[in-house]
Amino acid sequence: MSNAIFNLLPNLKPFDYEVHYEELLLNQQWVLVNGITKKKAIYVFKAENILHIIENKSTIKTTWLIEKKNILSITTEDGETSVTAFFKDNDVLVLNKSQSDDCAIFINESSYSESLNTIEEVQQFLHKKYKNKAKDIIYDHKFYYIEKSKESGPYTVEELTKKVKSKSISAYCFVRDLNEVDYSNRLRIRDLIKEL
Repeated sequence: MSNAIFNLLPNLKPFDYEVHYEELLLNQQWVLVNGITKKKAIYVFKAENILHIIENKSTIKTTWLIEKKNILSITTEDGETSVTAFFKDNDVLVLNKSQSDDCAIFINESSYSESLNTIEEVQQFLHKKYKNKAKDIIYDHKFYYIEKSKESGPYTVEELTKKVKSKSISAYCFVRDLNEVDYSNRLRIRDLIKEL
């Protein structure tokens, strides 16, 4: 798989039968993001190797199977294709065509209250989802900050906000997550506060 997809979607987890098969893959409405501007296609992986591909209210019944580990074989009108399956999280599935940089990205429409019919709706879904996720992560994490070449911390964002409001530190101080080794992300306290 191309490194570009890992840069675009970091932390991809390979398909794991025990974790993903029943809970995330089966009977979900996976909307194909690639080509959604031309037509909407929904893939529904069913038990017994049945795959429904829904386009324009018509359903094509075809097949799929797990070849090994995280490699799936999918049969479509274009023929049989082997793909390596990855999950970004519960809502994003990436299928990488074997020995190729071609990837298909799917969003689980079943977990969304509205339907995804356009690229704008996909963008809104992803923005809302990851903004909320970022808020949760930021709120729970602790950060070090550096001011005048001196590192302090770790502090929660709430504690850092209080320090900024009391003017004991500047909102422009660089911060690093507890798990990061340096300040190369160039993240400032004000960036954290803005996300809350």
